[in-house]
Amino acid sequence: MSEQKQDLSSYPPFFFQQSESVRTVEPKDSIPPISDEPDPLPCIDLQHLNPEEIGKACRNWGMFRLVNHGIPIELGTQLQEQLMKVFSLPFEDKQAGLQSPITYFWGTAALTPSGVALREKVQKVNRIEGIYARLHLLPQMTTDDPMFISFRNLLEEYGKHMAELIRCLFEALRKNLGIDPALSKPYLSEYHGLFRLYRYFPCSESSKEEGISAHTDSTVLSIVNQDQVGGLQVFKDDRWIEIRPIPNTLVVNIGDMFQAMSNDEYKSAEHRVLNKQEARISICYFVHPEDDVVIQSTKYKPFTYKDFRAQVQEDIKTIGTKVGLQRFKPT
Repeated sequence: MSEQKQDLSSYPPFFFQQSESVRTVEPKDSIPPISDEPDPLPCIDLQHLNPEEIGKACRNWGMFRLVNHGIPIELGTQLQEQLMKVFSLPFEDKQAGLQSPITYFWGTAALTPSGVALREKVQKVNRIEGIYARLHLLPQMTTDDPMFISFRNLLEEYGKHMAELIRCLFEALRKNLGIDPALSKPYLSEYHGLFRLYRYFPCSESSKEEGISAHTDSTVLSIVNQDQVGGLQVFKDDRWIEIRPIPNTLVVNIGDMFQAMSNDEYKSAEHRVLNKQEARISICYFVHPEDDVVIQSTKYKPFTYKDFRAQVQEDIKTIGTKVGLQRFKPT
């Protein structure tokens, strides 16, 4: 989903005032992605779910492609189109029109909405803008703008499908690991079901700038619906591998919380996004544990998601990057 014409008024002015803050790909990061083989990412068919195959994908990749996922194709297309319309609005209109419970942000995706004012202190500012929305709070959004009303309604409908899908995936993975079924609800909190919706800005030289730098998700599970522009890469076997966009498929990531829950049997996938010559749209749905539930793991000290989130925010603000699970290793 790309724009036919670039309107600079829709972009945050910061990127035209502070071009030196853009995160470019460093030489050490420039290992070429695999480009001469069929799509290497494990493919999981939700309608014929094979426990052995999905477990192998989570152990070896921490990421898999999902087909036959049940999300209506037309709904996904409509949401992408509406999202591009919203992002194409003038910057000031997005700031004024997208407020609590839907929050507009730009530059540093890992900071919480309450922390985005500190983005200038982060070492490298990514060339993205985004919308942050918790699924259960969407009905509280009040607006008279037909565009925002349509956007909210599409997001609510899409979110209901996402919540059902992620419950199904978690249940299959929980059984694989032998996690106590009583932990399903606190480990997969619907209260923490949220969207991060991104527009990655175009760059003159494709794949020379990072829209989101290398990271792992702080989630239990993440589900990504990317458009056809491309740019998503996963780090595996000491190289970056391009995850090509394939229509009507989703990309599922194992996050840090699930890695800890699995005692490191499942891996939180390290991934990044490189900007292309066209703008890129990505719809991401994340789920975390309840704030105060203790994650019990043989590989880490007991911690809560609230503890983890606070540590991530502190690290980003003080050293400019996320450290993640390493902070919770036994001393």
